[in-house]
Amino acid sequence: MSHRDGNYEIYVMDADGANPVRLTNNPALDAWPDWSPDGTKITFKSDRDGNLECYTMNTEGKNLINLTKSPASDEGGAWSPDGTKIAFDSDRDGNFEIYVMDADGTNPVRLTNNPADDYFPVWFPEAKRVQPQGKLATMWAIVKQSR
Repeated sequence: MSHRDGNYEIYVMDADGANPVRLTNNPALDAWPDWSPDGTKITFKSDRDGNLECYTMNTEGKNLINLTKSPASDEGGAWSPDGTKIAFDSDRDGNFEIYVMDADGTNPVRLTNNPADDYFPVWFPEAKRVQPQGKLATMWAIVKQSR
C-alpha cells in the first residue's frame, strides 16, 4: 500500500524494492492487502463503492470482486492458511465484530459478540505464506483460527 500518488493504492514490487507495479488506480482508499496462501489473489479493503468493503483481485490487479456488499463498514481481510476463508471486521451489527466468510464472500459468520469493538483478526498458527517468486507485498495481519 502506498500514498505516493495522492491516493492510497496497492503496489507489488520485486523483493529488492525494484520495479514497483501499481495494482489499483482509483480515487478511493485501497488498503491493507493480504496475499492468498496460493499466491493467486489479494484481498484488501476499499471504499470505492461509498463505504468500506472487502475485495479480492488477482495478482495483476484484475478481476476485482466486492466480497461483502454491505451498507456497513467491512474492513480488512485475512486469508485462512488453507485459503478457503477470509476473516474481517464489520460494524454491521452495531459495533465492530470479527467475522469469517468463505473466500468467495458467501456465508459470513460473526465470531465475536460484545459491546467493545473487535478489530484486526489474525489466523494462528502461521501457515507458510506463498508469494509470487521474487515479489513482496504488505500484510497487515496473520489470522488466528478459533476452535
